[in-house]
Amino acid sequence: MQFSVASIATFITLNETISHNYHTFRSVTSTTPPVQASLLAESRSVSAVPPLPPSITCAFPIEAIRAEFPILSQSIGDCPLIYLDNGATTQKPKAVLQALANYYTQDNANIHRGVHTLSQRATDHYEKARERIARYIHASHSREIIFVRGATEGINLIANTFGRTHLKAGDNIVITAMEHHANIVPWQLLAEQIGFEIRVTPCDERGVLDLEAYANLLDKRTRLVGVVHVSNSLGTVNPVASMIQQAHAVGAVFLLDAAQSIQHMTVDVQALDCDFLVFSGHKLYGPTGIGVLYGKTALLRSLPPWQGGGDMIKSVSFERTTYKDIPERFEAGTPDISGVIGLAAAIDWVDSVGRERIATYEKGLLDYATAKLAAISGIRLIGTAPDKSCVLSFLLGDVHPHDIGSFLDADGIAIRAGHHCTQPLMKRLCIPGTARATFALYNTYKEADRLAESVAKIAQFFKV
Repeated sequence: MQFSVASIATFITLNETISHNYHTFRSVTSTTPPVQASLLAESRSVSAVPPLPPSITCAFPIEAIRAEFPILSQSIGDCPLIYLDNGATTQKPKAVLQALANYYTQDNANIHRGVHTLSQRATDHYEKARERIARYIHASHSREIIFVRGATEGINLIANTFGRTHLKAGDNIVITAMEHHANIVPWQLLAEQIGFEIRVTPCDERGVLDLEAYANLLDKRTRLVGVVHVSNSLGTVNPVASMIQQAHAVGAVFLLDAAQSIQHMTVDVQALDCDFLVFSGHKLYGPTGIGVLYGKTALLRSLPPWQGGGDMIKSVSFERTTYKDIPERFEAGTPDISGVIGLAAAIDWVDSVGRERIATYEKGLLDYATAKLAAISGIRLIGTAPDKSCVLSFLLGDVHPHDIGSFLDADGIAIRAGHHCTQPLMKRLCIPGTARATFALYNTYKEADRLAESVAKIAQFFKV
């Protein structure tokens, strides 16, 4: 990519302006308490907010939970860290960190092919982790769990196995307007080669799918439906159970992207009857670089290998290669052994807290934070579906989301700003992007207060 001298100069000037505004804002936010209190009193953010729900906060051991996450105890500058970028990645509890340390200090060896003790121990931990993950999503058997790098690689695996063997010119697949790029681009790459049609289920301004349009898009040439369970940009919880039934009625298989739901709610693949499901470990309090592809046994067995290499073969000659059964068929080479073990530890830890308790606490926190931000003059909430998970996206007057993110960072608050890998959705909503706060089970009502106070100061600074 080439830049002109003029464009570089414009970029430098813009950065200097942002830097000046950042430091000016920082000086405002670090004033003495009486002045700061005065500024907040003059802002328009502290009215019409709900009281703290003591029945929820007292029943949930938030301080004990926060103590399990060492990273949360740090400060950014002179402000305590408030981490609200959980939709991008979650922090890791001590149990996960210890599981990783234990593997590398006690059991580090390759799996499946070694006869020595360390290899046997590593293999045992790896396969027990597969069984644990199968139980977590209620798969019928651990062989239905394929380890991949993340949800993105899982979708690419499906596109390059199911897509290449089941899709042909004249066929179609159905996705939605709120899909992550990971569930758009792999299908576009394949469609360019094969010639099938990609149909898109629209959504309204609130971020609610048009289910009548969805039903009309399905026909006898629909081979696959791919739907995000929870929108990473809007927080919409899509009605996937009924959508799966409709897809099956026309003979299509259903791919569920659970990257933003698996950490917030119970996901039961047998109850839903989805054919494929993907999620990433790092959004479930586990390590980065590990993810899961679930598939029904018969469907996975019908698919060819995607990548070739060690441990996915029965025999190799220069004339012919034969392949192992699932799951090994799709796990060529040395896998992320420590990541698998760490992910199982994360799941154990989540279940020790209790998924229903987590869902109840997070819903109360999201409702509270939403009401706090909605009370700020100039705020526009993006994503107002009736059924939402832990995503709070917003705009503030004409302030660019990147500026909001930078100014919040001055108060130690980490959010995400941009299009969130959903550019088609942003285009549908006629916006360039949003500022996005995403919550997790270790976030607090006090942190929601701090977020609202800081956003109110930004509104005052920019005279929104």
